[in-house]
Amino acid sequence: MEIHQYKVLTNKTPIKTKSRTRPLPKASEKYLEAFERFKEILDRMEIKYEEYFHFKSTKHWRFDFHLIEYRMLIEIAGGPWSGGRKSKLATKAWSVDKYDHAEDMGYRFVRFEISDIGIGRATQWLRNLKASHGTVQTIPANGSD
Repeated sequence: MEIHQYKVLTNKTPIKTKSRTRPLPKASEKYLEAFERFKEILDRMEIKYEEYFHFKSTKHWRFDFHLIEYRMLIEIAGGPWSGGRKSKLATKAWSVDKYDHAEDMGYRFVRFEISDIGIGRATQWLRNLKASHGTVQTIPANGSD
């Protein structure tokens, strides 16, 4: 049946075929460079991490990194998961809600600007984090002292 004929007979508009789901947001080039740089720093410092950590299954909230040993969530400003602030109050409230839920679940979080990663502020913070937790003491598996 033709669309025009359907509309005349039923007095209804045809069903839209356009997808109702929005695609995931795109990241800027500066953000992608900072993301890769931060990954290199974590690898060099031998810190275990997860990328694009989705901490709450019922929400579309993600953090850029999850430092597994420290239960620390890292977000790089300007990323696709940061709510695209652009000075909108609603998106700021959305981000604060995300941070509150993360804290309620026992995580701590840090938000870095892209420039912080480039000038070494993030590297210094990671060194301090690693130093404050010290080395992990383990008991030998074979029972020898």
